[in-house]
Amino acid sequence: MKGTLYLIPVTLGTEKYTHVIPEDVILSITGLRLFIVEDLRSARRFLRLIDKNFPIDDSEFYILNEHTNNTILETYLSNLESGRDIGLMSEAGLPCIADPGAPLVRLAHKKSIRVVPLTGPSSILLALIASGMNGQQFSFKGYIPIKREERLKAIKELEKEARSGISQIIIEAPYRNQKLLEDILTGCNPETNLCIAVDITMESEFIKTDRIKVWRSKVPVINKRPAIFIIGN
Repeated sequence: MKGTLYLIPVTLGTEKYTHVIPEDVILSITGLRLFIVEDLRSARRFLRLIDKNFPIDDSEFYILNEHTNNTILETYLSNLESGRDIGLMSEAGLPCIADPGAPLVRLAHKKSIRVVPLTGPSSILLALIASGMNGQQFSFKGYIPIKREERLKAIKELEKEARSGISQIIIEAPYRNQKLLEDILTGCNPETNLCIAVDITMESEFIKTDRIKVWRSKVPVINKRPAIFIIGN
């Protein structure tokens, strides 16, 4: 029999893992000994967080990040084909969304390997449901261009789609969040709604939706803090 590929949820920064990951999911994770991870250090840290006695030295880890050549994925999946279960782990939240894990999962389906998503926190969905924006129609655009001219153009397009009632969700690397926020406030109409969701599930969590003109009057400091931005009607 082939093994199962488990999609492992990771906390979004909080140490209170039992608040965001169910007990049965934790038991499933700690029963694994083979992992494909985005970052080795954060993966080991997470496993020791949910089980201080987790046998790190008896476990195997393979790296899958933006630098990994997809040709090696066949090798990773050979363990599944030989009957071993594997856990796929992102640095934070759920794997395969704005994350390099999707090609591995797609290949697993191609090889008729069972894929099991485990329940855990998703900053994107948590931000959306807390925003008051349209949850019936929304679009996750991930990262938008870094160059300012291209970024402002992209923001205008997002705002145009938002006016049609489709909530537009974007993200950025934490150290560039402040600059992205400034560009959103510059590029959008004063009456457009913007949700800023920062440090989701952490004690410092901040989620607020208001019009661009209100945000301009008091710009929050979010530099180096994980954030989700939602532009809406």
